[in-house]
Amino acid sequence: LLAPPLIGDAADAIAREEAAEAFAQKAKALAERFPVAESTATSRAKSLGTSRAKSLGISAKAKQPETEKTQAKAKHFQNRFQSVDQKPAFDLPVTYNRKVRNWIRYFQTNGQSHFKLWLERSARYEPKILPLLKEKGLPQDLLFLAMIESGFSARATSTASAVGYWQFITATANRYGLKTSWWIDERRDIVKSTVAAASYLNDLYKMFDSWYLAAAAYNMGEGRTKRLIAKYKTRNYWELSKKSDFPRETEEYVPKIIAAMLIAKAPHLYGFHNLKPQKPYEYEVFDVPGGTDLENLAYFAGVDKEILRQLNPELVKGFVPQFIDRHTIRVPKGLLPKANEFVRASL
Repeated sequence: LLAPPLIGDAADAIAREEAAEAFAQKAKALAERFPVAESTATSRAKSLGTSRAKSLGISAKAKQPETEKTQAKAKHFQNRFQSVDQKPAFDLPVTYNRKVRNWIRYFQTNGQSHFKLWLERSARYEPKILPLLKEKGLPQDLLFLAMIESGFSARATSTASAVGYWQFITATANRYGLKTSWWIDERRDIVKSTVAAASYLNDLYKMFDSWYLAAAAYNMGEGRTKRLIAKYKTRNYWELSKKSDFPRETEEYVPKIIAAMLIAKAPHLYGFHNLKPQKPYEYEVFDVPGGTDLENLAYFAGVDKEILRQLNPELVKGFVPQFIDRHTIRVPKGLLPKANEFVRASL
């Protein structure tokens, strides 16, 4: 069954938090209006006498002013609400409509196996992607654009020959500093491609002043997006997406991102259980000379060659050509001494 929309839960949480804030403000106002020098407990203790007070369980040492007690109580209620009902951690705008609901249903049914794999992979790549987005001052939830673009697969390739985690076509990749050739494709490098994608998305947001339009432009190109905006004289993504000449793929693109974002932030709510998060890669970087073959290095170091391929997906052929002076590769953590030994033996 389709899970209840998270948006309603978010609204309830915000309403309760606002109620807690209003309670705190009211308590503070009352405390300021009716200050009490000594607490009721202290006054009673004095009138009854210390021994009698103790027998009634009233401490004569309690001299906390009523204002402080009231404020402390208000703070306690605030913390209680906040600890249970934190605001949802969205930093991209969230719209819940029929298209978003349809994608949620798809990911829960026909697309469930794929989406579960994406969720499990995300644990491996989030630690690399999120700091790079933050460094650029971009929303962390742009992570989910990579999720729906590639499913966090370095080797993902589209029918339009877009490649890698962020699905760059060659021209855009080169424009943002990524190398593409017969032996290297930096669109497959998680760090380099994320830096390029962050720069591109930042430029798109400056261009359109809307994350929905920036995402649409990322999918169909900024030129076409500009022409549609000029033609229909609106910068509302949802209005543009209804037009007959708006690309069908882009029409589904933003709802798909929102659906992925909603599910990924509360997978159990949407029926995704028993997830097996993939561990982040632990590696060290190392400069190797031209002519270095990953398979030979793996054999020398006694590791599975597939591990080195997974760590270095940008090496299309699995080796660094002879004419390259030096190239930085990744090796599993702890393998650096063996890698140094291999290079020395190769010279």
